[in-house]
Amino acid sequence: ALLAIPFFVLSGQLMTHGGIADRLISFAKTIVGAFPGGLALINIIAAMLMGAIAGSAMASASAMGSILGPEMEKEGYAKEYGAAVNITSATIGLIIPPSNVLIVYSLASGGVSIAALFLAGYIPGILTGLFLMIVAGIWAKKHNYKTFGRSSFKQVFKTFIIAFPSLLLLVIVIGGIVAGLFTATEASAIAVLYTLVLGFVYKEISVKDLPNILLESAKTSAIVMLLIAASMSMSWIMSYEN
Repeated sequence: ALLAIPFFVLSGQLMTHGGIADRLISFAKTIVGAFPGGLALINIIAAMLMGAIAGSAMASASAMGSILGPEMEKEGYAKEYGAAVNITSATIGLIIPPSNVLIVYSLASGGVSIAALFLAGYIPGILTGLFLMIVAGIWAKKHNYKTFGRSSFKQVFKTFIIAFPSLLLLVIVIGGIVAGLFTATEASAIAVLYTLVLGFVYKEISVKDLPNILLESAKTSAIVMLLIAASMSMSWIMSYEN
């Protein structure tokens, strides 16, 4: 089951480099861009969508930080505010399925159904995102941060169609697990294959980019796996010593 983690991390890296994250951000921009703190809300919505596809907070923070961070600074948002929004919104990926943390919990608890845990993550994940948006909006209003113009239905529909292949991955991954077509580990491998194909279709990834993407994924996976190893060791010692 732990194999799902490096696969989901890799799919997150492929999303960032393959133009998928950009398309999710563009879609989020047309939905919430006109509200106070538009860019902050875009960060949160995009992080929720990213979390619902990649299942990794680190992948989400990396994508949103590299794409939206400089843009927020350029629009006059305080650097600390942008960092705080990115850090807090990235953690939604730990709640909204597919979540690496829920996979680890399933193992640690002795085999709780991963599909059941994934279904249970949606409502708290969406609620967390909504409350973060409220706080971010109030803070932005208080400091008079910029907003974007209201998007027409045509613009929203256009960005939705462009982002649709990326959003379809969410349906494939979660739908397949819940329907019992494949396990979480198999779903993570399908996510990698799908994001890789999309990256090539969008012409955002070339073969020469792959070694760097794989290396970045390995670094992130190593951090996560070391944390899991340490926590499992600690759990064993605490149980053994009563």
